[in-house]
Amino acid sequence: MAVHSLSPSLSRLLFAVKYGSFQSRCCTLHSKTQYSTVYNPSEKTFDKILIANRGEIACRVIKTCKKMGIKTVAVHSDVDSSAVHTKMADEAVCVGPAPTNKSYLNMDAIMEAIRATGAQAVHPGYGFLSENKEFAKRLEAEGVAFIGPDTHAIQAMGDKIESKLIAKAANVSTIPGFDGVVKTAEEAVKISQEIGYPVMIKASAGGGGKGMRISWNDEETREGFRFSSQEAASSFGDDRLLIEKYIDNPRHIEIQVLADKHGNALWLNERECSIQRRNQKVVEEAPSTFLDPVTRRAMGEQAVQLAKAVQYSSAGTVEFLVDSKKNFFFLEMNTRLQVEHPITECITGLDLVEQMIRVAKGYQLQHKQEDIPINGWAVESRVYAEDPYKSFGLPSIGRLSQYQEPLNLSNVRVDSGIQEGSDISIYYDPMISKLVTYGATRAEALAKMEDALDNYVIRGVTHNIPLLREIITHPKFISGDISTNFLPEVYPDGFKGHQLEVDKRRELLASAAALYITAQLRSQKVLGDLRVSSTPVECNHWELCVELGEGLHAMEVTKSGNVYTVEVDGGTVEVIGEWNLASPLLPITINGTHRMLQCLSRDASGRIVLQYLGTSFQLRVLSKLAAELNSFMPEKVPEDTSSILRSPMPGTIVSVSVKPGDTVAEGQEICVIEAMKMQNSLTAVKQAKVKSVHCKPGETVGEGDLLVELE
Repeated sequence: MAVHSLSPSLSRLLFAVKYGSFQSRCCTLHSKTQYSTVYNPSEKTFDKILIANRGEIACRVIKTCKKMGIKTVAVHSDVDSSAVHTKMADEAVCVGPAPTNKSYLNMDAIMEAIRATGAQAVHPGYGFLSENKEFAKRLEAEGVAFIGPDTHAIQAMGDKIESKLIAKAANVSTIPGFDGVVKTAEEAVKISQEIGYPVMIKASAGGGGKGMRISWNDEETREGFRFSSQEAASSFGDDRLLIEKYIDNPRHIEIQVLADKHGNALWLNERECSIQRRNQKVVEEAPSTFLDPVTRRAMGEQAVQLAKAVQYSSAGTVEFLVDSKKNFFFLEMNTRLQVEHPITECITGLDLVEQMIRVAKGYQLQHKQEDIPINGWAVESRVYAEDPYKSFGLPSIGRLSQYQEPLNLSNVRVDSGIQEGSDISIYYDPMISKLVTYGATRAEALAKMEDALDNYVIRGVTHNIPLLREIITHPKFISGDISTNFLPEVYPDGFKGHQLEVDKRRELLASAAALYITAQLRSQKVLGDLRVSSTPVECNHWELCVELGEGLHAMEVTKSGNVYTVEVDGGTVEVIGEWNLASPLLPITINGTHRMLQCLSRDASGRIVLQYLGTSFQLRVLSKLAAELNSFMPEKVPEDTSSILRSPMPGTIVSVSVKPGDTVAEGQEICVIEAMKMQNSLTAVKQAKVKSVHCKPGETVGEGDLLVELE
């Protein structure tokens, strides 16, 4: 049989046909919330732009370029050769192997791609080279436009020490702290004592929560200095640190700014980004429930003052910490497009990528400050391939065996760079997508987010949808009573998933029973006919038992048409649904309330995993006789985890602090593992002697791999 290969242009044409609705995949908002900036085709910008990034942000930039009639070039590592962004672009160039320092951070390879394709400008997205002044200088030397600020602004705002001094000079409110570089752990302790605990240790060149540690005492300062410097060196190639006063229970509120090369600058309202884990944002919204018009204007005007002080041009973000009395303090300025920029686009109607391209070409801003609206409310949930039950989200890897975005719903936008079959690897950020919902009010936007999360189908990797749904439905979040400590305060013992009240437990049990019976009845039929033709009528009454956790719940089920009536735990539940068992989504009505279930798995033994209210629950449905006999089955003895240390996530071993024969104390560090550029210290849970070590520095490990055995 002959094998035929498709040309690159034909491959992209077929991709365009298959994903012809990609515009709607990225933004399916109500007409008034879509990008309302009218593109003027007579306004000449660039013929071809190279996007020096990957994933969802590369797709996002390509989308606007297509709208503006600009050809695009994607760069990719060898493992990303079939990624969505490479297929969306007009051209694609491989710039190296999977590790970021050999591909997406490989300036030589990217510069060569620019020369080979004739790209006139580069959009860096966020992360990678987006705030690298050397990259911007090299582009300038080649006569290639950098779609971002000038190098002096990148340098000034990229260094947290210098940026703080500039902010002070521009009369921007700043956090008390040490303005110099901290060189040793003991110097860090001395400075921390002078400032007064708690303090924040942070990488001077950092961002994205990397290289940041909160310290409450001298011992934590020494440990924080070590880990922050290591993370900073790994992520940014710069291990310099600074220390400042940590503001307890603050809100993280940032101002989006937009400036041109002619001295004009605007503030595009605020984004509330207080819901975080490990200093990384999880849920954002615009506007903030906390700010009043006076505070909003004061923050916006100070953000513009800072932008003008460094002659900023392009889109950028000035981040503030805001205390309970609405005092605000400059945190840092991100000289790039932010991950959460879509919610600003929703409430203002501006396409920020288009504005960045116009500014880079030298055009003046099209708007005045009084033209910038707050139109409705937008919420963004960052959907990650993470296990939310481990430290609110440790990375997960795998292949997306099934993937379906909730774009059947109105006022939902999904910015993603993956598709069914895509791999989530250890090499890059584990973000799956940015899920954005919009409404005329905050309540409407949150209700839409709840529906969107319930309708989001992700299979093949562990994801954080259970946590996201719990956050946006929590009473404290709904009331706006939030801070950057929201997660540890609300879940002091860690996230455990949705905790079922009595009525919700009945709903879940009844749904599992109805699904089980539906599957049993279907299995009795072949092409619509009963397997045993002599069977007079279908059974319509069952006595079942359902296992959920440690409990066993007896129930009686009656079926009439597509209505199941379930007597369970002293209550009656009516379940109505079509029960399409081939669909990943199961829309049903329970006691008159619409619910969207997802059946994650089921088998012949009656085991069913249902995603209900965002959380996955494991159940087992048995007949009354099977339940009685099941009590005689032997139970599997759980593994004694007190004497072993397994990797909680996939990653790379950075260091191992013990060897066989060593005695370790409870809480003593055993090894350090790096995942997605974040370093995590693994410690002993008890005092013991080290029996064997199964890992070494530089080794890649998977989740659950045995690292160390203790006696």
